[in-house]
Amino acid sequence: MKVVLQRSKDASVTVDGKITGSIKRGFVLLVGVTHEDSEQDCAWLADKIVNLRVFEDEEGKMNRSLLEEGGEILSVSQFTLYGDCSKGRRPSFISAARPDQAQLLYEHFNKLLREKGIHVETGVFGAMMDVKLVNDGPVTLILEK
Repeated sequence: MKVVLQRSKDASVTVDGKITGSIKRGFVLLVGVTHEDSEQDCAWLADKIVNLRVFEDEEGKMNRSLLEEGGEILSVSQFTLYGDCSKGRRPSFISAARPDQAQLLYEHFNKLLREKGIHVETGVFGAMMDVKLVNDGPVTLILEK
């Protein structure tokens, strides 16, 4: 699994003109799934993300986690994270998991985040989505398991 994490002040995802998810302070997660991913990978990433210390403390140091901040997550499925652009002019998506496998793991990942006490909003799996984000910092990290 690969996750692009962006710390945000405000974010939303819209499908067919309707907002399907929105958050205030927290993380926007772009989530990609590959063939070899498992529920254990989901668990590792969920734990890493909610405990990652990327919010400032009273001294301005990145020392507080999403859990400590009471932040939210906007989780967006993104198979294009596994696009290979090394050859030719068009990306190859052969490394991305099949939609049925990817959707199961994506939903399991979001369930694990919720079980950790995080409010999670989502887009619509497989849909064309418009994602709006006010990146806080900006802080953008790539996590992969």
